[in-house]
Order: sequence, then C-alpha cells, then structure tokens
Amino acid sequence: MSATTLTMPDPVRTVPIQAEDAAFYQENGYLIVRDALSGQELQELRDEATRVCRGELGEIRGWIPNEPNDSDDDILRRYLCIHFPHKISETMSDYLGHPAIVDVLTKVIGPNVKCMQSMLFIKASGKPGQAWHQDEYFIPTRDRSLTGGWIAMDDATVENGCLWVIPGSHKHGIIWPQREHNDRRFDCTGEAIYFPYTDDDAVPVEVPAGSIVFFNGYLLHRSLPNRAKSGYRRVLVNHYMSAESLLPWRAPAEGEHMATADYRDIVMIAGRDPYSWKGIVDRAKPSVRPSGEGGCSKNGK
Repeated sequence: MSATTLTMPDPVRTVPIQAEDAAFYQENGYLIVRDALSGQELQELRDEATRVCRGELGEIRGWIPNEPNDSDDDILRRYLCIHFPHKISETMSDYLGHPAIVDVLTKVIGPNVKCMQSMLFIKASGKPGQAWHQDEYFIPTRDRSLTGGWIAMDDATVENGCLWVIPGSHKHGIIWPQREHNDRRFDCTGEAIYFPYTDDDAVPVEVPAGSIVFFNGYLLHRSLPNRAKSGYRRVLVNHYMSAESLLPWRAPAEGEHMATADYRDIVMIAGRDPYSWKGIVDRAKPSVRPSGEGGCSKNGK
C-alpha cells in the first residue's frame, strides 16, 4: 500500500474524534490527534523528563551518575530511551490517562482499557532511530488491541527523526519475524523482515509538539536518526490494550497454564477491569535502553 491509497486524505484530527476518524484508524492503522496537549502540559512533561534523566525521582537501571557541573543538555544527551518512567514519575503516570488518550482509545479499542508500558524517548541530535518493527512482536495482546499513544513533546520532523509508518500494514494480522542488524542508523532493537512492503510504501508522520500519534500494535513503523544540528525529539510513548484480554507478556508462573497467563503490572485508564480479582503486581522497573551507537553486540551494549 502506498500513501496515495489512503481511504481518507488527512490523518490529522482533533478531540473528540468522530466515527470517521476511528474508521481511518481501523483502515490505516494510525491516527494523528493535534493540539492534544496545551503549552503548559508540554512544559510540565519536558521538565519532568529532565528530572527523570537527572535521577531525581528514583532508581533507574543503567542510569549514569551525574558530574557536578553537568548541564541539563549534558544529561539529556546521555539517554535515548528510558523504559517505565511512570513507575517513578507521578506526572508521567497521570498522563497515561490523559483525556485525549481516553477519548481515542475508548473509540478504537473499547470501553475498558489498560496500560502496561511507558517509554521516554529523548533522542538528541545524532542519536539513532529504530528499524522497521511491530510493537505486538514485543507485547502480545492475543486480540490485536495493542495501541501505542505517542505524545510529541517537541516538533517531530523528517530531519529530527519522526515516525515513519506503512499505512494498512497492520491488516495482515501477521507478526513478522525479526533479525539482528548492524545498521548504525538504528538502535539495538531488532529489524522486522519478510513483510511485503518496501521503504517506498512508507509515509512520514511529521507532527507539531502537543500532538499524539496513535498506532496499532501490528503496524510496521520505524524512525531514522535525528539529523538536526541541535535539539531533541522528545516523546512519551505509552502502550494500551483492551482490559478484556489477558496479557501473556511473561512466561507463566509455576503451576499456571499458558492459556491463562496474564501480566498484571497494569494501570486502568478507562472503564472497569474484568480481572480485578487478580490484583496488581508491581513488577516492571525503570531502565535505560542501550542506544546502539557504535554498533550492537548480542548483549545489547
């Protein structure tokens, strides 16, 4: 599928979204919501991102101790991505259920929605992107309801490494295999292969700060390095799914059948939890993702 075959010419909407917007998402696998965050909210998230990277909010596996004279820029440039920042940041935890996110997800997933992951991308100039991949490869939802909510904290452009997506690629319902790569444009995340598309089928998702990009877990997407002379492409990405579906994200516990395996380190952001009787388990811990600069070895360093 190429960009010229989109069923609706403009993927950009505002909240609350309408039925035709949800239809666009179902057909193409992504949707852009502009002006979702105010200027004040954006500054709050940027300030909180700096506090996270400074280590002011709690322990992060792989965190690099600060030097006495480190500027904010010195510190931010050290990190490409920090996983699970909502575990130590009350502010980022609050944004999991931002009203714009709830509006979209309850219309494209259903009334009951849970979140299982957050990722803070800093991506300073010169930092790598990610090769083609599907989020469902990493987070299996059984029912194909996995949805990313990609909050742009800065303008995202082709120059500074915005998302690229292949519209409609989610509709195969296939999780394509991955391989290791040595492409210095990308971090250590694997690269999807064997899918029936080329780079010519991709479209850039350039958005202004304050926008949220929603995309299906089966959608093929990637990002290229930040080629801007300076600055960042900061993003808070959260992952969501239907609360009706079990989440076999980790191996079953002893005595547990695979069919009932259910990762319970979740946050409900809409509706009710049908499995609330299982309780919540504090399992995930914040950690730094290796950037892959200089190449990736098998241990990801």
